Amino acid sequence: IKMAGDSRFPDVDTDGSEKNEETEIVVNVGGVRQVFYGGNLNQYPETRLAELINCLSGGYDSIFSLCDDYDPGKREFYFDRDPDAFKCIIDVYYFGEIHMKKGICPICFKNEMEFWKVDLKFLDDCCKTHLSEKKEELEEIARRVQLILDDLGVDASESRWKRCQKCIWKFLEKPESSYPARVIAVLSFLFILMSSVVMCVGTIPDLQVVDAEGNRMEHPTLDSIETACIGWFTVEYVLRLISSPNKFHFALSFMNIVDVLAILPFYVSLTLTHLGAKLMELSNVQQAVQALRIMRIARIFKLARHSSGLQTLTYALKRSFKELGLLLMYLAIGIFVFSALGYTMEQSHPETLFKSIPQSFWWAIITMTTVGYGDIYPKTTLGKLNAAVSFLCGVIAIALPIHPIINNFVRYYNKQRVLETAAKHELELMELNSAEGKAASSRSELENLVREGKESPLHCNRLKVSHSDTFIHLLSEEKHHRTRLQSCK
Repeated sequence: IKMAGDSRFPDVDTDGSEKNEETEIVVNVGGVRQVFYGGNLNQYPETRLAELINCLSGGYDSIFSLCDDYDPGKREFYFDRDPDAFKCIIDVYYFGEIHMKKGICPICFKNEMEFWKVDLKFLDDCCKTHLSEKKEELEEIARRVQLILDDLGVDASESRWKRCQKCIWKFLEKPESSYPARVIAVLSFLFILMSSVVMCVGTIPDLQVVDAEGNRMEHPTLDSIETACIGWFTVEYVLRLISSPNKFHFALSFMNIVDVLAILPFYVSLTLTHLGAKLMELSNVQQAVQALRIMRIARIFKLARHSSGLQTLTYALKRSFKELGLLLMYLAIGIFVFSALGYTMEQSHPETLFKSIPQSFWWAIITMTTVGYGDIYPKTTLGKLNAAVSFLCGVIAIALPIHPIINNFVRYYNKQRVLETAAKHELELMELNSAEGKAASSRSELENLVREGKESPLHCNRLKVSHSDTFIHLLSEEKHHRTRLQSCK
């Protein structure tokens, strides 16, 4: 590539391959003039630049089907495209691959590649990953906006029952939809806390009562509070199940499974208490009821439904399976090595606490994790040296994968905030476009105000929103024609 001065096109002989190889193509992209030789462009004959070589013989119709403008005096092709993206795309003719510069929108860059008719397979893998992430973000924004639009829209053709289902679903699942929905969400949160506190307080011996057979049981008052909480959870779950638009997906959702696990032990224990004594021994029934009562701890996970922070933590752990696997692998190798060494070194001591290698696993676990209960400890000099090395290695093994896990959490948390802001931004843009379509006179008035530079403060922000470069085409049937120069800046 070289900067073009007063270069001229030679006479193009479409039948002469040698002349075709030496043909110079002068291209002006966004004010940047560059020269290409036919030998380089013909490597990829299906691209737009390669098609320019033979377009002169087809007349102006053929020329203007490929470019935005053409100057016959300078014999120069003009394109109203992004020059920064173009500089990246032309690397394919010289290096056989394309790298996307930092700061260029991946979606706009993909559109540029499609315009220049360059296949995406030439894009480097690292850039493809960035492009796929951006696509996922746009799809997520579109999904959120579509959910909000579905909630706002009212279909008159729907039956009364369908409309009632939608109202109940919004009331229970979307606290931000109305003030009463927020109140219900707060009440649900308080019932979860109350139930968890009652479960813990009920285990205090001073607050328990003794039944006729001398067995300790929960205080009747606490039992009544527990019953009220379970009643609330049951009604809430049933209403959400009835109003769910997709009941199969609802039943298999992780949080809904947690809700079932929080409710089910109460009814199973109640059934065993009243009917189980007739089918099995009373002691077995009591053991089963006690085991089911322990399962009530699962209801604490219901807090994740009302906490975006807990949801973000769960997602970050899902995305960090590789780092967590490395952590467990490091610890497993260290536990096996140091427990075997500890057992071997401690065998010479008459009062050794290392009876076997499997028993030494427990010592290695609490040592490498720097817990150190002190129930098992080395007594020989070599054993103490082995213990010192083991907990130093444990600190290093635990610290190494922590940083990527924290990064995943911060990245996802910031991403969720950006997506929420972008979804609101798109709604404002769609609302503005809808208002402009319904009131042409108001739109003309706003255009006059902008032309005069006297826009009112009330409309100033909305006018800025209307020039957004993140409009999602999935959410509108209208075609918004804008140059790539606008999209990338």
